[in-house]
Amino acid sequence: MKYLASTGRIILTLAVATAAAFVAYGLWDYYMNTPWTRDAHVRADVVQVAPDVSGLVEQVLVRDNSAVHRGDVLFQVDRNRFQIAEKQAEAAVSGRQAAMDQSQRELARARTLKEFASRQQVEQATTAADQAEAAYQQALADLALAKLNLARSEVRAPVNGVISNLSLQPGDYASTGKSVLALINTDSIRVEGYFEETKLPRVRIGDRASIYLMGRSGVLHGCIESIAGGIEDRERSDSSSLLANINPTFTWVRLAQRIPVRIKLDASAAERLVVGQTATVRVEESQ
Repeated sequence: MKYLASTGRIILTLAVATAAAFVAYGLWDYYMNTPWTRDAHVRADVVQVAPDVSGLVEQVLVRDNSAVHRGDVLFQVDRNRFQIAEKQAEAAVSGRQAAMDQSQRELARARTLKEFASRQQVEQATTAADQAEAAYQQALADLALAKLNLARSEVRAPVNGVISNLSLQPGDYASTGKSVLALINTDSIRVEGYFEETKLPRVRIGDRASIYLMGRSGVLHGCIESIAGGIEDRERSDSSSLLANINPTFTWVRLAQRIPVRIKLDASAAERLVVGQTATVRVEESQ
């Protein structure tokens, strides 16, 4: 009986140790290798809208946090000077056309009277006609530019999106090429997760992913769209390479590098998301 009791205790101890080993391995595999991360955020491309012409802002036709569609007018730069420039260009075209027509008539007359006109006179008439035509073409180009500037005085949305952090007001002076408002491209909304490099071998492009947003119930779904091809080397770089810059280590603890992974959301999942929200991503490994 004592032998059986001792054997039973040994077997029980081995069973408990084996179970503990399996649990420990499962926990280690889950935290070290299973492809999931709490370090994820909702991201989108942000268009920094800038006018192509300078001038006083005449009208602001959008409000902060309002949705816009591609082609909608966001704001107008004072159009008066551009309308005047267009009229001046039209007048110049009329004048240059008249001068070109006159030079063409003189050239035709010189060629008709070639028996009474010298070769030099014909050449001079030809040169004058060519110069008049060139001036006319230049006037047409100036008119096209004036029309373009007038059209560009209405600044339109280049993408579908949401206006964010709007501070532009009528009367502000807008300079060419200087950003005056931010437009979040809603067609580019996605989730970007920063996965430890030890978990990347289990991540494949096309794998399905579940996304859990902080402070929001339910789960969103998407698929792995791409994996970053490189990150910044903070120890050897001046941070000017434009690669993702992620701090991977502490002073005494060596941590795995974090690699950005882009998740494309399903169409229904991208609605009503706020860029910058924190998320947890779990990848469903493909077999």
